[in-house]
Amino acid sequence: MSILVEASTRVLVQGITGKTGAFHTKQCLDYGTRIVAGVTPGKGGETFEGRVPIFDTVPEAVAATGATVSVIYVPPAFAADAILESADAGLDLAVCITEGIPVRDMVRVRRAMAGRKTLLLGPNCPGLITPGPGPNSTGGCKIGIMPGYIHRAGRVGVVSRSGTLTYEAVWQLTSLGIGQSTCIGIGGDPVAGFSHLDVVKRFHEDPNTDAILMIGEIGGAGEEEAAAWLKANRKKPVAAFIAGVTAPPGRRMGHAGAIITGGKGTAPAKIAALQEAGVAIAPNPSEMGRTLAALLK
Repeated sequence: MSILVEASTRVLVQGITGKTGAFHTKQCLDYGTRIVAGVTPGKGGETFEGRVPIFDTVPEAVAATGATVSVIYVPPAFAADAILESADAGLDLAVCITEGIPVRDMVRVRRAMAGRKTLLLGPNCPGLITPGPGPNSTGGCKIGIMPGYIHRAGRVGVVSRSGTLTYEAVWQLTSLGIGQSTCIGIGGDPVAGFSHLDVVKRFHEDPNTDAILMIGEIGGAGEEEAAAWLKANRKKPVAAFIAGVTAPPGRRMGHAGAIITGGKGTAPAKIAALQEAGVAIAPNPSEMGRTLAALLK
């Protein structure tokens, strides 16, 4: 068992016929993900590569296939409505890969999803993966754009705001012979779904996750919130890396949410909070895997 998704999870793809959606859907199918439906308005009744039925709406797809998770590759102008359509259909989880959704749209989405059953991962995230036992970790559940072959089934949970650093951290762990339970990219937008704290709590509750690798960056207070919870509740070893130590205040670095404002959200502040919570800090990105490995000895 892992958190949020497993090999049996039934997934639908919103935007399956677009260039990005089609490419990554094929990658996920080849990995072994149970993609049971696609959704593209006006193309209901067609199939994707002859093996995935396409529907006009999410409710139709859910009723016909029993899908419980959606992955969204819809263009930015329409992505907020796609997320809300998933929530209206009562899905367990919506994973929004789309980058560039207006902040105002996401404020509307957050307000509309308050108290709803559906959880949101993203937007502007690489998705999540529970590695499988097959060659190149196939046979698990890959939802999103991360390369499946770098993963390895195991017992370390990974959560990150940065897609690229997620891949680097996972590859370092795999190269050290350390497998992962679930790897989750929460995205770097200022208004999003899952936070570091949400994921860290779930990893702590998962009996098959023994340790956690957490990757953050400047901007926002998510890492400090997770650190405060870990200080009071940590029962598993946690390692972390915070990107942006040399970033000048007031300048956005990469992600829309990676900006230091009002003296808050600095890398040193995040690092200090995590260290106070007993988290081991990797001094640079090349040491993420080894820092976590040292906690397992």
